[in-house]
Amino acid sequence: MAQAPLLPLLLLLLVVAPGCLSASTPTILPLYRHLPQVAETAQQHPLWRLAAASLARASHLKQQHGGGGTTTKLYSHSYGGYAFTAWLGTPAQQVAVLLDTGSQLTWVPCTSRYQCRNCSFSSSSIPTFIPKRSSTSRLIGCHNPSCQWVHSSNKSSSNSKCGTNNNVCPPYAIVYGSGSTAGLLIADTLRTGGSGTGAGGMVMKKNLVLGCSLVSVHQPPSGLAGFGRGAPSLPAQLGLNKFSYCLLSRRFDDNAAVSGQLVLGDAADHHTNLQYVPLLNNKHKTPAAAASPYSVYYYLALTGITVAGKPVRLPQRAFVAGANGGGGAIIDSGTTFTYLDPTVFQPVAAAVISAVRGRYNRSREVENALGLRPCFALPRGPNKMELPELSLQFKGGAQMRLPLENYFVVAGITHQDKEEEEEEEEAICLAVITDIANGPVGGGPAIILGSFQQQNYLLQYDLQHHRIGFTRQPCASSTS
Repeated sequence: MAQAPLLPLLLLLLVVAPGCLSASTPTILPLYRHLPQVAETAQQHPLWRLAAASLARASHLKQQHGGGGTTTKLYSHSYGGYAFTAWLGTPAQQVAVLLDTGSQLTWVPCTSRYQCRNCSFSSSSIPTFIPKRSSTSRLIGCHNPSCQWVHSSNKSSSNSKCGTNNNVCPPYAIVYGSGSTAGLLIADTLRTGGSGTGAGGMVMKKNLVLGCSLVSVHQPPSGLAGFGRGAPSLPAQLGLNKFSYCLLSRRFDDNAAVSGQLVLGDAADHHTNLQYVPLLNNKHKTPAAAASPYSVYYYLALTGITVAGKPVRLPQRAFVAGANGGGGAIIDSGTTFTYLDPTVFQPVAAAVISAVRGRYNRSREVENALGLRPCFALPRGPNKMELPELSLQFKGGAQMRLPLENYFVVAGITHQDKEEEEEEEEAICLAVITDIANGPVGGGPAIILGSFQQQNYLLQYDLQHHRIGFTRQPCASSTS
């Protein structure tokens, strides 16, 4: 999209006054589910939407280009992600943002003229942040170092983008797997607390740099909080050594009375029974000697995958990023179903099929309808299915033995062209997605561990010691 014509309009919409506030101690912040569901259609099964969104997200991540603690609750929703609420500006305005460990920049729907195109909701129904109502909002200058977070890191190139408007950082445009967003960088005060003001609100960070988005395409009715690696990320700007989250099971999607939890900082009661996985750095350099565009991701020191207790023979690129920056395994809160590229998916799927051979029939109809495979028809009657265990092995001996509900999903399809809707026999499908079989092996991660596989796990990101701790535990907590 063309960026230059946006600037005059954005400047008019962002009339703000400077100001500052002092930071104070973080506090516990309760959050409530408030994001609407995506409209259902007869042509799109909910699982099909999640599978398609997961694949689009994976495609984006693989083709990425540069661009006492606080406790809050998280809610899963139909976009496949998890959202929390923050308070921005002075006086504080409530904003909703998705937790995203696969990106750096935080942005919010901004101004009363915010537009979301090709979205399943009306732009006028979205709560937006209004900078001109905040005494602490300011535009980021063109020569401010943070301007390079959304533009080229090359100094001469960055200066050329300033042009005659060298007092304002040029508009940004961020492309995601299924859409995009564009706007201007601003700085403002981020608060935590029951309403972000008064005795219950504690200033958490002043001059937080984030995006004020005015135009988005196919985005959820919220902003996004970048929790990836790098200077623009929320953990980096807040100076956090640790953060953790516990993702609520998808079975609670329609229950606003329960939530998961996000912890900003170090919580002593989150240290028990944790297994730790070392984080790897993708140190690959581009020809221009710039940092790897994949350096924002959390690469896990994966050593193997087992199915039914037997190791699956995987290519080397499943474990370590190669010379072209491709390969390796990352963890991402913004991807729903785990992604395996074809070189990894094929042996894993073959191992699952082999483990159940002769006991259950494949359901090709469900596979074709949902985009998930393999799928096995559920047996008639009360009989229980015996399915193989899927386990991830990590350097140092850590082992994530996934519960069945974290890697298989029950699904059924219906015939819509009959006078009476007829339910097909249900099937259970492996909740993993991949590219077209035998497709080209490109750059980016070979494995993306998604949020569906992270359900009911506490995950602690120990940034100081470059590791991630995990333990299985119930994540549901009542807000009533």
